[in-house]
Amino acid sequence: MNKRDKIVLCKIVEEAAMVARIINDIDEQGFLVNDEKMRSVCMTLINIGELVKNLSDNLRLKYQNVPWKDIAGFRDVTAHGYFTLRMQDVWIYASGELPVIAANISEMLDDATWGDADGNLNP
Repeated sequence: MNKRDKIVLCKIVEEAAMVARIINDIDEQGFLVNDEKMRSVCMTLINIGELVKNLSDNLRLKYQNVPWKDIAGFRDVTAHGYFTLRMQDVWIYASGELPVIAANISEMLDDATWGDADGNLNP
């Protein structure tokens, strides 16, 4: 893997941690009535989806256990599904699926061999 992928993955983990902080003090009902939190989470999920779209194909192929396409797709629905986006789905994703994805990515970062400063892969 190259250094750029590592930087992007670290940023995804940071963004997931931001979502966790945003929803840390509320339950689903509290989320669904708090426009600020809903908008904050949606924007952060859009950021995560954009970051995923910047990962190399090699990385996505190597780590197929992470649902890269679904993450990017959820970004698209969040960004463009103005009338079809259900905040209940955002809650489920943010509170349940995203923490698992972030944990998987953190494990990748701990276990992976990363490229040199020029982005060349280490043997």
